[in-house]
Amino acid sequence: MTENLEQLNRQEEQLRMEIRALTDEQKRRYYALERQQVKDPDTYAALNWCFLAGLHHFYLGEHLKGGINLALMLLGGGLLVLMPGYWGWLPILLVLVMELPQLFAAQQVVHRYNNRVMARCLKRVRSGRE
Repeated sequence: MTENLEQLNRQEEQLRMEIRALTDEQKRRYYALERQQVKDPDTYAALNWCFLAGLHHFYLGEHLKGGINLALMLLGGGLLVLMPGYWGWLPILLVLVMELPQLFAAQQVVHRYNNRVMARCLKRVRSGRE
């Protein structure tokens, strides 16, 4: 989370300026690509809030992170069932500690993701690869 909101906004504005410079046909192709790939910050936050098991990572295509979270939550749940006590809570608490900052930075996480999507779509349209 190295970029703050101001940096992300500047980056997005630069990308939008580059998009405005495209031809009408390129813009049509660009927006068709972008529409399929951009993500909603509220959906990301809701998935993080309601399902701490990593579903928000899957939503952004980060399958490794999502898999790790899901595995830790399943491990914790399994330990709670098999060995009632605090051992099952450790993996669950680990996920909570890892994911709490992501919950509060959901806007920035998705903004960064969407800026990357915009840059990739722009590159594809400019190169003629769709």
